[in-house]
Amino acid sequence: MEAALVKFMDAFNSGNAAAVGQMYTDDAALLPPDGKRVDDRKGVEEFWQGAIKAGMKNLTLKALEVEGSGNLAYEVGAFTLSVPSKGGAPSTVAGKYIVVWKKGGDGTWRLHRDIWNLGAAQ
Repeated sequence: MEAALVKFMDAFNSGNAAAVGQMYTDDAALLPPDGKRVDDRKGVEEFWQGAIKAGMKNLTLKALEVEGSGNLAYEVGAFTLSVPSKGGAPSTVAGKYIVVWKKGGDGTWRLHRDIWNLGAAQ
């Protein structure tokens, strides 16, 4: 799953929301902070496209804990992200996340559930 994190960061940081969306299951769900649940791969792609268009960039992800059984696994991690500020200069925010990975019939692990919030991971 470490390779998947790198792939996610590369896709996001290059502005490729379609590639980010492909990393999720067809029936994925995002649970963003202070926002509505976002369902299915198309909705997820649109969400990340909006974040990219809003100027979010320089995403870093670090897995702190990964455990799984069968075709499901969970990951607890930390992130940093550059976001535009009111003054125009970007600021860096930090947060934590939990994702549920699901292994498909083709053997590919994809994000199935994704929730995060801001604040130090530890």
